[in-house]
Amino acid sequence: MFYPLLDEIIKLAILEDIGSGDITTDFVVSDGVLAKASILCKEDMFVAGLPFAKRVFELLMEGKRFSRFEFKEFFKDGDWVKKGYEIAHITSDAKLLLAGERISLNILQRLSGIATVTREFVKKVEELPVKILDTRKTTPGLRFMEKYAVRVGGGFNHRFALYDAILIKDNHIKIAGTIKEAIKRAKNRCIHQKIEVEVNTLSELEEAISAGADIVMLDNMDLDTMREAVRIAKGRVLLEASGGVSLQNVREIALTGVDFISIGALTHSSRAMDISMKIREVL
Repeated sequence: MFYPLLDEIIKLAILEDIGSGDITTDFVVSDGVLAKASILCKEDMFVAGLPFAKRVFELLMEGKRFSRFEFKEFFKDGDWVKKGYEIAHITSDAKLLLAGERISLNILQRLSGIATVTREFVKKVEELPVKILDTRKTTPGLRFMEKYAVRVGGGFNHRFALYDAILIKDNHIKIAGTIKEAIKRAKNRCIHQKIEVEVNTLSELEEAISAGADIVMLDNMDLDTMREAVRIAKGRVLLEASGGVSLQNVREIALTGVDFISIGALTHSSRAMDISMKIREVL
């Protein structure tokens, strides 16, 4: 399940946090001490990121000999975990546990936050024929993990990056001259991928449909305009609503009949959940 660059991302985090060594632990903790720690949930949440948290410790072990390493999970990603429950136990060298504590918790807290808020959005529209999508508004270097957390929360991924889907936005149109010309240029170069175009008005929607767009993103349209867009586009193109989506209005947007709702806030504004690691026993 690992993204090819995942280990490199975690290694950068290790370099950032540990660098030449954990001087506090080196001064205070003796070599060879074995300990058991628990990862503790301090508020209700949907947990996400356990495989990545475990990977932190596995990479810290590379090139070193430890007599024991156990990562015992009591929940899996996507499970609802209530405040006070232990998510996992880790048994290993005490220095390893302390070295990996903050990096692994940062990942768990961040991804669990994304999964939890995504599930809140999904629940608001769960019986409606609409998909909740993320965007590219992610933390640099952490996109794979954050988009994974969206899926754990029940959402769907929009394009991963600039290389895997065509999305013609306002700046592309400004440079190309018109929506029609931008779509024409894309069609001339690519015959296999669907073409999505961002529009702001109903006249732009009509132009995009006439030019052969497959998907049209309705950018910051009000509900009445969105409903008319659905009427115009019905059976001709798929529609994605984007801009200003919140838990308060996502259901109203879904009820207009759009096919997708993309929400940048899933990844750029989700708060970290409260998770801690406690040494429970020195063995």
